[in-house]
Amino acid sequence: MNRKVLASLLAVSMTAALMAGCGNAGQDTGGNAKNGSGGGEDGGEASDGGEDSKKLTVWAWDKGFNIPAIQAAAADYKANVDPDFEIEIVEQPGSQEVEQAITLAASGGKYETLPDMVLFQDHWIESYVSDYPDAWTPVGDIDIDWSDFSEEKLSYSTIDGTHYGVPVDSATVICAYRVDLLKECGYTIDDMTGISWDEFIKIGQEVYEKTGKYMLAIESGGNDLVYLMLQAEGESQFKDGVPYITENEKLVKVVELIVEMVQKNVCYLANTWSDYIDQAIVGDMVAGVMNGNWIIPTIKKVEENKGNWEITTMPTIEGGGREGYASNGGAALYLTSNCKNVDLAKDFLAKTFGGSTATYDAALADGGVITTCKSAGRSDVYQKGDEYFHDTPVYAKIVEMGTHVPVIEQSSYHYSCRTQLSSAIINVVNGADLADELKTAEDQLKFEMGIQ
Repeated sequence: MNRKVLASLLAVSMTAALMAGCGNAGQDTGGNAKNGSGGGEDGGEASDGGEDSKKLTVWAWDKGFNIPAIQAAAADYKANVDPDFEIEIVEQPGSQEVEQAITLAASGGKYETLPDMVLFQDHWIESYVSDYPDAWTPVGDIDIDWSDFSEEKLSYSTIDGTHYGVPVDSATVICAYRVDLLKECGYTIDDMTGISWDEFIKIGQEVYEKTGKYMLAIESGGNDLVYLMLQAEGESQFKDGVPYITENEKLVKVVELIVEMVQKNVCYLANTWSDYIDQAIVGDMVAGVMNGNWIIPTIKKVEENKGNWEITTMPTIEGGGREGYASNGGAALYLTSNCKNVDLAKDFLAKTFGGSTATYDAALADGGVITTCKSAGRSDVYQKGDEYFHDTPVYAKIVEMGTHVPVIEQSSYHYSCRTQLSSAIINVVNGADLADELKTAEDQLKFEMGIQ
């Protein structure tokens, strides 16, 4: 369904939700905004601000991850740039609420309902800028060295050559492995680096036979592995805006490999996200985790495994020493067209997420957010070893890995494609024909996109 059509359908249902979100302004949103983070102290409605206001309002989600990063930036700016600066973070239940609020505001032309800034998902922003260009304020003139950021990360927020957002986090994929379990089977982390998927499957079978652990897990309904494995090959699920599935030889190979991994007990197919997190990872069913680096706090929940994990890059189809790089998820901060003090907002972004080591060091310590800014990744904090990961400097390594992630074609139908391919994989695992299932997935996706 076209997002402009969807806007009219959402207009009524979202009004209450949007008003509720505005009503939360001024509350402590899960990260002590009132204690040294630059948050507002009046506890009331968000200020209308103005060109002379020193206060910015931002909508964001995840009080354990994104919000502490924004609070770290606010504290940095307040301490080192302007002691009168304030930021008011209005916590949203999730990214979907921010997306719906933009849709609702655009459908009625009521951009005054938006805050100064919003945190927005990377995979969605291009279509929202395209559909609702009047909702945004470009930031290309910010005093930032854009070359200091991962090219792949910037590819989301740079649309038709114009910068619309400033990256907050890195979603570079890590392959984390239990080296104690690998050692039981005669392998080391080096044996998992630069290998082919066929070699990975062979090792995974041995690990399962000797330890009862799967080498990795994926969520059946939200299977990101197809996308990640393809990106590591420099390939996309779309070509010139059209689904590229049945004729995509690498995609077909990737699906074959995933089905094989599930059937050979190398990969655990979790029923839900909770099953993936709580049972597979925290429940200690796996010897490896392959996902965006935001998964690290989840891995660390199992205290008794401290010191038994290390990270490396992804396998690839050909192997032979070739290492795979991908990214999964992530977000950036964007100025809305309702930003009351654009100069302040741009200066705040430039002097914090634009490359401040103070911001990124605190964001890593407080919420586990890892920068995609190369210079910030060279700080002492990033170079320090993490005892959970065998005292290796994993955070500096992740920043460096992010510089190698290939830029591939993106689509606002990314998640729809994921849903269709997830269903295809489940059906093939259960005995359906691979070619038929991929054809069905492609046809369904084309129908949703309005492609004949």
